[in-house]
Amino acid sequence: MMSTERPSSPHGGAQGKPIEPWTHVKRVVLRSRSSFTWGMKLLPADQRRAMYAIYAFCREVDDIADEPGAADDKRRALAAWRDEVDRLYAGEPRWPTTRALLGPVERFDLPRREFLAVIDGVETDVAPTVRMPRVEDLLSYCRKVAGAVGVLSIHAFGMPRHPGPRIAETLGNAFQLTNILRDLRDDAALERLYVPLDLLRENGVATNALHDASEGLPDGFADPGFARACGALAEMARGYYAEAERLLAEIEWRRLRPAVLMMAVYRELFDRLERRGWTRIDEPVRIPRVRKTWIVLRYGFF
Repeated sequence: MMSTERPSSPHGGAQGKPIEPWTHVKRVVLRSRSSFTWGMKLLPADQRRAMYAIYAFCREVDDIADEPGAADDKRRALAAWRDEVDRLYAGEPRWPTTRALLGPVERFDLPRREFLAVIDGVETDVAPTVRMPRVEDLLSYCRKVAGAVGVLSIHAFGMPRHPGPRIAETLGNAFQLTNILRDLRDDAALERLYVPLDLLRENGVATNALHDASEGLPDGFADPGFARACGALAEMARGYYAEAERLLAEIEWRRLRPAVLMMAVYRELFDRLERRGWTRIDEPVRIPRVRKTWIVLRYGFF
């Protein structure tokens, strides 16, 4: 992922100068160039500020796993974030992002456990080698790194009760499975494999043939069973998208317009991945800018 600017000390920027919290989180969001930015811009000012702060927190924590460095150093950085979350909920945040979160935490009753869940999920990615032994482990990981973000967002959108949290968790699973299926090759180069080992074994893949992608994809990725396992994950994702659509039908979808917009973008990506298939994972799949713009117009303004 793209790196973001994080303060070198708890109190300020690179030279120790104080950073205005809103300026900081807005800078993090705009530098990310994420599709989520479109959805956040549609919100009323107080909700938008909350979402910018939530996004900045998630981006800065997530970047710890992706940037170079020793695993122990990264775990210490995550532990420092846990301490800062404690200070946030004690009303004494020190860092720009958590100071930006102070108002939204109070106004929207953002759950502390969800911020900690994000940190726990990112800690999985800090390990030199990432493997998911079972499907249950993968879904637990998805709940932490994606579902938790969704639950925080649902609170900021003003729907903390049913079906809001379930929509958040369901979309979190759908989005994260889509990310995993999109990034198979890139993750392999980082020794990260999120396709569960039990699912691979069920499809006849020798999991010891999936190591060391430093010089290209290992032979195990060309095994027909690997494509079948990816197809099984895609079937799971399709089910989560369908469940999210059913839950959204229970409410006026415009109440969750940013979430619906993101679902449309991710569903478009997922459909394109399925059309490409799982035997050609070295071929990148992207949504053309003009198509993405149409989706934004369709769900953002009508």
